[in-house]
Amino acid sequence: MSMNAYITGACDTRVGELPGSSCMGLHAEAAFGAIRDAGLEPGHIDGVLCAYSFTEPHLMLGSVFCEYTGLSPNFCAAIQAGGASACIMIMQAAALVASGQCNHVLVVAGDNRLTGLSRDGAVAALAEVGHPQFERPFGISVPASYALVAQRYMHEFGVSPEHLAAIAVEHRRHAGRHPKAHKREPISIDDVLKSREISSPLRLLDCCLVSDGGAALVVSRRPAGHDGQRRAVEILGAGQGHTHEHIVAAPSLVDFGCKASSQRAFSAAGLRPADIDVALIYDSFTITLLAELESIGFFARGEAGPAALEGQLGLDGALPCNTHGGLLSYGHSGAAGGMFHAVEAVHQLRGQADLRQVDGAKLAFVHGDGGILSAHCSLVLGAA
Repeated sequence: MSMNAYITGACDTRVGELPGSSCMGLHAEAAFGAIRDAGLEPGHIDGVLCAYSFTEPHLMLGSVFCEYTGLSPNFCAAIQAGGASACIMIMQAAALVASGQCNHVLVVAGDNRLTGLSRDGAVAALAEVGHPQFERPFGISVPASYALVAQRYMHEFGVSPEHLAAIAVEHRRHAGRHPKAHKREPISIDDVLKSREISSPLRLLDCCLVSDGGAALVVSRRPAGHDGQRRAVEILGAGQGHTHEHIVAAPSLVDFGCKASSQRAFSAAGLRPADIDVALIYDSFTITLLAELESIGFFARGEAGPAALEGQLGLDGALPCNTHGGLLSYGHSGAAGGMFHAVEAVHQLRGQADLRQVDGAKLAFVHGDGGILSAHCSLVLGAA
C-alpha cells in the first residue's frame, strides 16, 4: 500500500562541534541542500514544518525559519514532540501532500546544541522534561528517568550491562564508516563498562552525544525525475503511539507506545518487522534502543541484548541498525537527532551509503521517540 507521498530530497549538514554555527544557519543549510537534492527551486516549496530549538527558542519557529530563508508557504507549523518530532513531521508532511493541500513540503530541524548552549543552559533545558509537581522537586534528570527503565528491564528480562555496552560498541563501529560522524574512534565493551557512571546502570558511553548539526527532507506528491541522482523514497506507512508524558505516569516501564506506533505503520504498509532490510531507531540511550527493538517486534523479549553481543545489529547482521552511528555516535542535535535517522534511511534506500551500505536495501523502518519513551512515531519507507 502507498500513502501517495515520496521523500524526494535529503540533506544533512556537518555534525559535531561547529564553532560559529547557529540554529537558523544550520536550518537554512540543510533546507536549501534538501531542496537542491530534490531538483527543486525554493519557490516550489509550498509547505514548511520545523521542530524546536534550545539555542534560539521561539513559539513560532516555523515562521522564524521562513522569514530567515525568504520562503512563503501556504502551510507552515512547528511541531514539538522531542525526539519524535522528525518522524511526526514526516508523517504530517505525507498527509499534507496525500490530501492535495501541498505539493512539496520541506521538513527541517537543526540546532547548535554543543557550541551554542552553556552547560547550565543544557541542564536547565532538559530539566523541563520532568513533571513540575511530582518529579522536578526531587531532582529527576533525563538520564535518571531512562535509568529507571534500564533497572526494570534488567530485573525482568535479564539484561546485563554487557548487553547495553554491545549496543554502544556497534554504534561506534557504524559511525567509523561515516565520514561526517561526531565520534568515530572505536570503543570496546570494557571501555563502556569503565566509563563514568551517569545514573546507575547507565554510564557515559550508554548516553547520546551533544552535537551541532541540521538535517532536512522534502516530501512530495510524486517521485522526482529518475536521473540516477534523485531516486525517490516512498512513504509506505506511518503510525503514532502515546501512553504517557512523564515517567511517573507511565503505565509500564517495559511497554511503550512504540508497540502501537510500529503496528500501525506496518499495518498501513502491509508489511512485518521481518521484511525490513535496515532499521533506524531512536537511541537516546542504549536502553532506549534495546526496549524499542523488543517492543516493535524485531526481537523477542530478552533477545535484543544477546543479539547485539552477537553482532546482529551490525552491517552483516540480521538487522543492520543505525548504520550512520545513531545518536550514540553519529550525533544528537536536538530535533535534528531524529532527522539524521530519516536522512540515513533515504541514503540507504537510494544506495548512497558508501562503506555502510546495506546490500540490496529496499525497505527501511524509522522510529523516533520523545520525552521519556513518551511520544512515538514509526515510518516504513521503501525504495520507489
